[in-house]
Amino acid sequence: MRTETPVAVKLQDYAPYPFTLNGVELHFDLGAETTIVKASLSVTPHGTGPMHLDGEALKLRYIAVAEGGGAAKPLDLADFTADARGLTLHTPPQGPFVLETEVEISPESNTALSGLYLSGGRLCTQCEAEGFRRITYYPDRPDVMSSFRVRMVGPKDAFPILLSNGTPGTSGELPGGRHFAEWIDPHKKPAYLFALCAGDYDVLRDTFTTMSGKTVDLGIHVDKGDAPRAAWAMDSLKRSMRWDEETYGREYDLGVFNIVAVRDFNFGAMENKGLNIFNSAYVLADEATATDADFEAIESIVAHEYFHNWTGNRITCRDWFQLCLKEGLTVFRDQNFSADMRSRPVQRIKDVIRLRARQFGEDAGPLAHAVRPDTYGAIDNLYTATVYEKGAELIGMLRRMIGPETYRKGMDLYFERHDGQAVTIEDFYACFETVTGRDLSAFRRWYAQAGTPEVRVAETWDAATATLTVTFAQATPPTPGQTVKHPVPIPLLCAVLDGKGGHAAANGASAEPFLHGLDGATGTLALRLPPGSPRPMLSVGRDFSAPVRLTRALSRDERIALVKAETDAFNTWDGLQTLIKEELLALSDGSQTNPNLDLVEAIANAVRGAMHDPAFAALLTRLPEVGELFLERQPADPVALAAARQKLQGSLCALLAGEIAATLSAPAPAPYHPGAEQASVRALRTAFIGLLGAAATPGAAETLSGLYEKAPNMTESLATLRALTFTPGEAKAKALAHFEALWTDNPLVMDKWFSVQASTGTAEDVKRLIAHPAFDLKNPNRVRAVIAAFAMQNLAAFHAPDGSGYRAVEATILAADKVNPALGARLLTAFEQWRLLEPRAGAEAQACLKRLIEAGLSENAMDIAGRALGKDG
Repeated sequence: MRTETPVAVKLQDYAPYPFTLNGVELHFDLGAETTIVKASLSVTPHGTGPMHLDGEALKLRYIAVAEGGGAAKPLDLADFTADARGLTLHTPPQGPFVLETEVEISPESNTALSGLYLSGGRLCTQCEAEGFRRITYYPDRPDVMSSFRVRMVGPKDAFPILLSNGTPGTSGELPGGRHFAEWIDPHKKPAYLFALCAGDYDVLRDTFTTMSGKTVDLGIHVDKGDAPRAAWAMDSLKRSMRWDEETYGREYDLGVFNIVAVRDFNFGAMENKGLNIFNSAYVLADEATATDADFEAIESIVAHEYFHNWTGNRITCRDWFQLCLKEGLTVFRDQNFSADMRSRPVQRIKDVIRLRARQFGEDAGPLAHAVRPDTYGAIDNLYTATVYEKGAELIGMLRRMIGPETYRKGMDLYFERHDGQAVTIEDFYACFETVTGRDLSAFRRWYAQAGTPEVRVAETWDAATATLTVTFAQATPPTPGQTVKHPVPIPLLCAVLDGKGGHAAANGASAEPFLHGLDGATGTLALRLPPGSPRPMLSVGRDFSAPVRLTRALSRDERIALVKAETDAFNTWDGLQTLIKEELLALSDGSQTNPNLDLVEAIANAVRGAMHDPAFAALLTRLPEVGELFLERQPADPVALAAARQKLQGSLCALLAGEIAATLSAPAPAPYHPGAEQASVRALRTAFIGLLGAAATPGAAETLSGLYEKAPNMTESLATLRALTFTPGEAKAKALAHFEALWTDNPLVMDKWFSVQASTGTAEDVKRLIAHPAFDLKNPNRVRAVIAAFAMQNLAAFHAPDGSGYRAVEATILAADKVNPALGARLLTAFEQWRLLEPRAGAEAQACLKRLIEAGLSENAMDIAGRALGKDG
């Protein structure tokens, strides 16, 4: 069996919906096995054509139309058509009317986790992007906005708490042990922001006072007994609300804000108006069960979803092609929130690590697409690093080019001009053109053009005139469907370095860093220094001022000297990363047997020099991941690259032995707090633990076992457990068994146990994990902890040249796709770089993709597999 690739949706085909929905009333008779949904839509037509409503997996029980305030009249079968994709009224009334429908749905059989489904005995929804059509018949598109009034009825013992969007209305008891609750959302919203939760929860409650003095009731709803573990999420929410007031002038607009944590969730969280629904992994945390990375993710994701209240909810996107308008903008906002809460330089480096690890590879592969594409197959597959992370970088470039004060003016105008609307990228940039008086159409080319621009930088020095002439040239490689590329405006933050830890003045200006714009295919910058000046060094792309790949023809010694002279934290880190990449490539292809000691010493010295900033020092110990190296040279050999990486880690560990011993012998910060100051110290401790594991020197297992046994928190417990997986002997098995026995009843912690083994083990280990009784194909977190961890983090094993890695997960990917198409499609993105692999692994990956297609995939998964294979499919 073979599923056909989904029909492409095209931006050029957009047309407004020919009906206005003036109000929506929903009545839910809730049950796990069967839920009855009655919908009443107040409609104004804008034409004479048929009315189409989307609908999937619905059993229609009743349909009627009321006109002119009269009673509703049931429709005859000839008046409408209902099929697997929706419902069409052939000749709807010409004037205002009310459409009434009643459908039956089955939450407990909804394993796709889209629409209304059951998780842990509780009902919840996920409607973005197209889940509402699995609840009732509706024009399920973001430009159809309406106010909602919701009434829920259900058994009180099963569903004692009934939640939806907006503000609570009346509630009360009903005969037969049932009860009801009403919620009214006064703000018009598209259906993808609808939310409903019903169940028995523990609730952590608090309040927030807005800048205008209004009190907002806050509630985080979690599993029984878990309320204390939601304290950090609550703290993060309140800090997010205050930050948005102070930074963007945005005040919360309802009297209540609720969060519900669910175990079964396809994504991280969902920003439904007034009722955010979260994957429980991004709500629940304490020092015993969560790592610093977990706390940091909770802080960031809680902020992200809250910030959507204005950038996504109050102003939404006209169509899904504009997805980057809400997601890229909101990622930029949450990144800056995190930077303000922690260390801005460290946060910037982490943002770039994520961008390069995910988005640069996406841009270089068969799944490449523009930030705002002009076509898509399955909308669920458009939630990508390109839309989110690259979309955020474009907002950052805009702010850098026009300045923070003007950026704020543009955002204020955007909120004022478009509140309550569904808008486009053009609408957004029109606000900034108004406040700057500039034409930004050339900058918008970034949104239409896929691929990562490559910028080559060359320098010539004229000692006689003390002039450094810098030439820039940009080019973007072809991507699927876009063979011709055009120059894009690239803002490059630069500084002239004096080699003494400071800056040199040029062209009679100050010695401060400056922004150089590369607007065309090439550009030149002449920097004239005072007569007799020695040749300076140039710092380019400071703070990663543009999402490009910079290439400079510098020797190893010149690069090391530049790193030592740098005054920008990002460029210091990135300069070392460039040197390390070159070293790893040389070690992997056999042109170099052992790591260059001068380079290893330079890395070690950089770490020593940054010990006063432990989080930054920890980042300096980080080597590029195997996947990042795929883009540096093809064909890529993951096995050789992983071996080279481990060899260099061993050399670095040896040179830092004294610092490692001193750091790890010191007591961990206590009492535990997840904030930036303590997390910074633990970051360096866990980085050193990782080096010990990678080096696997004699005695390392004993040292790590001791650290594991004494670990004061989950951050160090998990770090030592992971490090032990690289060591020989019994210590690894003993620690894994202990960890499993200790945490077997905590699913979130057990996800970590599965993930550590899948991300470091062999294909046989993954088979064993899949066969484990606790492996649950219906739970996305558990599937990701095994299959995604193996396929996306353990590339040497996944891309094994004999194909064993692919065969280990092939059947599970197929099975997951049958249960949950969105999850199946996401897992298949692990194959996106197969064309970059060495011939044996590449052939095995291609054969696996073909087998998966022939076995039968969902439309979502077929969209990914088909594009991955391309013309070779």
